[in-house]
Formats: sequence, C-alpha cells, structure tokens
Amino acid sequence: MFENYAYTVAERFLRYVQIDTQSDPLSESFPSTEKQKDLGRLLVAELQALGIVDAHLDEWGYVYATLPGNTPKKVPVICFCSHMDTSSDCSGAQVKPIVHHHYAGQDIVLPDDPAQVIRTADHPYLLQKTGDDIITASGLTLLGADDKAGVAAIMDATCFLLQHPEVKHGDIRILFTPDEEVGRGVNHLDMQKLGAQFGYTLDGGELGSLEDENFSADGAKIVIEGVSVHPGTAKGRLVSAIKIAAEVLAALPADSRSPETTEGREGFIHPVRVEGVVERAEIDFIIRDFDTPALQEHADFLRSVLNKVMTRYPTARATLQVKEQYRNMKEILDQYPQVVEYASIAMRKAMIAPVNLPIRGGTDGSRLSFMGLPCPNIFTGEMALHGKQEYVSIQDMQKAVQTIVYLAQTWEAHL
Repeated sequence: MFENYAYTVAERFLRYVQIDTQSDPLSESFPSTEKQKDLGRLLVAELQALGIVDAHLDEWGYVYATLPGNTPKKVPVICFCSHMDTSSDCSGAQVKPIVHHHYAGQDIVLPDDPAQVIRTADHPYLLQKTGDDIITASGLTLLGADDKAGVAAIMDATCFLLQHPEVKHGDIRILFTPDEEVGRGVNHLDMQKLGAQFGYTLDGGELGSLEDENFSADGAKIVIEGVSVHPGTAKGRLVSAIKIAAEVLAALPADSRSPETTEGREGFIHPVRVEGVVERAEIDFIIRDFDTPALQEHADFLRSVLNKVMTRYPTARATLQVKEQYRNMKEILDQYPQVVEYASIAMRKAMIAPVNLPIRGGTDGSRLSFMGLPCPNIFTGEMALHGKQEYVSIQDMQKAVQTIVYLAQTWEAHL
C-alpha cells in the first residue's frame, strides 16, 4: 500500500523542530509558554491546506481537527494525539537538525559541540538503525523528537488517508496538546468537543513499542520552617531550614527507591527541586510506582524520614503534602482489550513485531484513559529524550505513519 507513497514525515519533522515550543514548569499560565501556539498555528494552516475544514487552535493551545470517515459502517471515533511542547530540561531554541544519511553504525559527533557524542555503547538501539537515515540536533540543544516525531507522523498519515480514499476508516479526530512535559497536557481539554471513543498517543520510542502501562504518579512537597536569628547572636537559637532540607535528602537511601537505582517495575522517590533560605526551605519530589497502592507506601516512607530528622529540631516545623498526578492507564485499558489488540494487528500489517513495554513515566494517554478515552501509546522512533543527544530514525517515523493508517483501517474492518 505504501510502495509508491512519497512520505512527508521527515520534511515535516525538520520544519517543526525548528519552532521553539519549550514548556515551563514554573509558569502558572496555560499553556505555560505562548510560543507553543506558534507550532499550533502552523499545524492548523497545514491541516486546512489539506482540506480539513474544522482544524483550529483554541484559546488554551489545543489543536483539534477531524478527518471524516469514508465508510457506511458505524465505527467508533478514534483519536490520534501527540504533544507539541518540548522538555524544559534542555534548550529547545534555535534547533539545527542534521540528517545523517545511510548511517553506518559509528559514534555520531555533534558538530556544534564535539564533546557531545552519541556513542553506540551508550545507545545500543542506534546500532540497530544501521542503514537508516538518522536525525540529530547539532550539539547545543535537544532535537525535539519528543514529541514532534509523533506530530509529524500524524500529519503524514492524515495526508496519506486523504490521498487514498480506498482505505476505509471511520471518523478520525486529530489532537495536538501543549504542556505534556510539565504534566498539564490535558488540564483544559474539552472531552465533549473531542468526541472520540478511543485514542492513541504517538509518543513512544523504539520501533514496535506498544505501551499500555505506565507509572502511577504523585507529587510531594516538604516545607520546612526554620528559626532565623542574626548569625552573630544565633548560638542555641538559630535553626537553618536549608540544613534540615540537606539532612532529609541525605537520609534517603543510596541504594534503593531512586531513579538511578531502579529499573523495570520498581518504583522510586525522586527529589526534583530544592529551594530555600534559613527561615524556610522547600523540597519537591515525584513519587512513582506501577502498583498504585505502593505510592502510599513510598509517601509513608518519606514521611518517616522527615519525622526522624525533625526530632532533632524541636523548635522547627515541617509539613509533607502529597498530591495525585496521574495513574497507571492499564487499570482502564484492561477493560478494553481491543484497543491494544488492534494496535498489534496494525503493526503486524506494517511488518513490525509489536513489543509491549511498561512506560517508566507518563503520557497524555494515561490521563486521557481516566478521562474516558482509553489511550495506549505507540512508538515514533524518538530516542535519548530530553537531552542534546536525542535522535530519531526517519524510517522509524515512516513505520509510525504506516501504523496509524493500518490502525484506522483495522478499526473499520473489525466492525
């Protein structure tokens, strides 16, 4: 079906990554940065140019569009979703994408900072891409494959389906979201307007990855109130909130319960921000586990660490607050096995072996699943995320395009 198709996914991707869409976790606005709408406006214009008349960008920065069905069957409305923002962990400004044609299996030195080397020893998946065309950044920024590879794949699949009306499908909703990287990607999403019954996020990594399980997640904040006294007369009275915070962090286990010491289905407690002065200090944590009840056990452990430290400082005070962030989408997806089953069928049609993997993180799909849109996650080829060594294979992105098309076809064929 794709033998004579001229893919547009690579040229779209190269265009999209040059638009700075970095989100800001410290911003209180939504979207957290207005520049995310710059990509949204471009996508709307491109969708309208393809003939999708209802494509629009709303006030919150969401792009909605509908690819009308072309079958008499009553097929559930399917949504394909990717996020437009890039991580705040690394600059997304003035990205200079580089295409390494017919990659030969060597380490890749990034020219604008030769100290940035994508080594095959550190990135074994890269070796599997020998012969592919690999896109990297230049060494000064992230690439933005997370998740502009997904955006480009959805756009190209839309283009394909419009050019090939012989491929039967039901109504397809296209959704591009802001602020996924800061955990707010669906905060203002209008589910009634979206009007889909099932969905797929395009935000996964290796070819064939099909993710129907993710971390359940809570956020935690410790606030420490010290006793501030002039240091010249502080003996016996001053209690530094900064030092207490340091003791709390030092009391966390060095060989367990942390991202750097866990893998697979193991959970963790991870401090992500420390800020303070003598009088007051704050520590922000993320708590993660595939087993949702285990989040409480991690929070109780953190509370015990805090309480033990605070017994040494009777004149100081501390509080621990825990807030739900998102939950394991498997709790919902297990109720709708056809959603994952059809994705597996679509991948096999594209000559891909599906690999079910748990996500040690979250996607918009995890929250969407609990909002009434069962939504697993599909590969795009994006690798080494959130850093200067991020890369993606053009051929992987093309296979993502095929998977979307076959998915739309599979939903129609099975009804």
